[in-house]
Amino acid sequence: MCIAVFMWQAHPLYPFLLLFNRDEYHSRPTKPLGWWEGAEILGGRDEKAGGTWLASTTDGKFAFLTNFREVQSIPQAKSRGELPVRFLQSKKKPLDFAEEILTEADQYNGFNLVIVNIHSKSMVYVTNRSEGGKSIATEVSPGIHVLTNALLDSPWPKAQRLGHAFKELMDKYGEGELQMKEMADELMMDTTKDDEGLLPDIYPPETESHLSSIFIDTERPLGRYGTRSTSSLYVKSNGEVYFYERHLEKDLWKEQTVAYQIEK
Repeated sequence: MCIAVFMWQAHPLYPFLLLFNRDEYHSRPTKPLGWWEGAEILGGRDEKAGGTWLASTTDGKFAFLTNFREVQSIPQAKSRGELPVRFLQSKKKPLDFAEEILTEADQYNGFNLVIVNIHSKSMVYVTNRSEGGKSIATEVSPGIHVLTNALLDSPWPKAQRLGHAFKELMDKYGEGELQMKEMADELMMDTTKDDEGLLPDIYPPETESHLSSIFIDTERPLGRYGTRSTSSLYVKSNGEVYFYERHLEKDLWKEQTVAYQIEK
């Protein structure tokens, strides 16, 4: 299902920083963080459908995706994971690309997509499940935002917990250097579950309870499901990018970090 907290254009040293948990079935084949062969894309990769949930490029573009929690699905829908890849390979500005996606958004199951161009200081949010089921694209305002499996900044309890904890930690660090790995450890490993009365009430209560924590580890009808990876990513004002991932591989947690400079 995935959950992300991010800050956009609201810190003197970091125009963009992001913490992201990817939730997926443990059996789904996945490549960890790395440069894609034959492409200038850095990120993890879904080996089943070929897409990604979070990736970036050296020319200052970033994209991340969450699924929308819903009961009904479209048979033979296009893979949502292709949307970040298409943006990263596109030459279009975020809003222009978003407008293109809106024309075909009904071919996908519910998604939330955030696309970023650091050079143009543009961040756009796209979803095909806004009020009334409409598809929308909108510029994201500066500040702290949380994205779960509902609309951006929806007040789900887990989203509010993560947003508050993130703000408290940012207040603690102030305007100084951040320790993104430590932030990921402190914020994204939270296994606190919500009381039944606070659950979104989309799936059965027991399922909703298991999915109500920031870090998820549960059994579902198709097998073990939960947080497969935690990522932290930041862009510094000088164009330096730091991309850290902790991922689960055969029940062992492995870590890696990639740093690079955005091309001018």
